[in-house]
Amino acid sequence: MSSKEQVYSVLIVSNSEKFNTSLQNALPAGKYLPVKVVSGVGAAKRELLERGYDIVIINTPLPDDYGTRLAIDLSSEIGIGVMLFVKSENFDEVYDQVTDYGVLTVSKPASGQIVLQSMLLLCATRERLRRMEQKTASLEEKMEEIRLVNRAKWALINEFGMNESEAHKYIERKAMNGCITKRRAAEEIINKYK
Repeated sequence: MSSKEQVYSVLIVSNSEKFNTSLQNALPAGKYLPVKVVSGVGAAKRELLERGYDIVIINTPLPDDYGTRLAIDLSSEIGIGVMLFVKSENFDEVYDQVTDYGVLTVSKPASGQIVLQSMLLLCATRERLRRMEQKTASLEEKMEEIRLVNRAKWALINEFGMNESEAHKYIERKAMNGCITKRRAAEEIINKYK
């Protein structure tokens, strides 16, 4: 799916009704859906436990925290794009705190053009993170398959006195003859010779 067709879910964490309305009106509905607004860090954490979001926008300060800790935590632990709006007089200090964590910091007041460009940057970042998550999942699956095949080889070596090469060929043959994956063949061997 191209990024033009991709729809991004957005969580806005802000205690300013004016900011919330302005931002919601600036976001094209076809590209950003759903757009949910919560007023503080606690509410944001509860919402993120219930549903995943692609982008989180934090308008500082918040009533229960400034918002930088939430931004850092979200960008460090979860593969989402985080945008932090800060007053211009606090920009340099906050930017220095959060930039190493990949948080996009925007000085406010910000023009609609800056907000939309920042959103596009976050969308591009989210797509890059999505590809990295897929690669990581693929690598983890491959590593798990290797571990299972190795365990199956050891079971065959212990049970039948095969060498590693013979055990490996046996697993490959079992997979090919049964029209199953090597992972499935290894699992069957492990279960049989526990």
